[in-house]
Amino acid sequence: MATSIRIMEKMACFDGEVTRFSHVSQACNERMRCMVYSPPQAKTGRVPGLYFLAGLTCSEETFLAKSGVIEHAARLGVMLVCPDTSPRNAGIPGEEASWDFGKGASFYVDATQDPWLKAYNMQRYVTQELPEIIEEHFPLDAGRAGIFGHSVGGHGALICAIRRPDYFRSVSAFSPMCSASQAPWGEKAFSHFFGEDRSLWLKNDAAELFRTKKLDCNILVDQGAEDRFLMVQLKPELLRVSCEASGQKLTLRMHPGYDHSYFFIQTFVADHLLHHLQQLS
Repeated sequence: MATSIRIMEKMACFDGEVTRFSHVSQACNERMRCMVYSPPQAKTGRVPGLYFLAGLTCSEETFLAKSGVIEHAARLGVMLVCPDTSPRNAGIPGEEASWDFGKGASFYVDATQDPWLKAYNMQRYVTQELPEIIEEHFPLDAGRAGIFGHSVGGHGALICAIRRPDYFRSVSAFSPMCSASQAPWGEKAFSHFFGEDRSLWLKNDAAELFRTKKLDCNILVDQGAEDRFLMVQLKPELLRVSCEASGQKLTLRMHPGYDHSYFFIQTFVADHLLHHLQQLS
């Protein structure tokens, strides 16, 4: 079924184009925003595309504006799709009460508890609804799509990849929250979205999922060794142990001196684009 989009703005960048648009989402029951970078190669045909999920408090603009990725995407011919990080107009009491839950912090899951389930269905949005809209309105090659993200968005990328391995054929993450059920951020969010049913928590925990499942592709994870969230919130070693148990290919790189910021992402973002292109080839 065709879905109309509302173009909010278009901006030329490195001979390509950044488009910000909105559309009415069936999954989230409101108008959602997204930004897409179309490289110059997209003017003459379909190109590989990467979906990027940003972290807590971020928006659809954060990654494209702060990561320095567009210059690399233009050179390599990669489309970038950046959805917003949560619904913005759900009107749910408490969704703006804290920075690490609610508006700007959806955790990319599908809520099962009232009142969150009426709007906070970002996993369905990212894995099903948004790809259909992108393929309809932009020249993305659906056979060459990957997903990556940062922090809680890295968690989102990992769990979305395992939900749709038929579509997301490559995956990577910067500083991902690797075990949401064992991190304070995740515990807070999951208690609201899923209640006390811990089985649902585990179904949305990357380390738990990769303990018994694996993807055909290699996962790249870059982590700053000076990241202040490393030990309490992110716990990459739990992902490493799970991948070893299931046989999932994982490249986990620890970088001395680097933190959780976009300066870290800028340093290694070109590596991630090349990683995805290698997997998608």
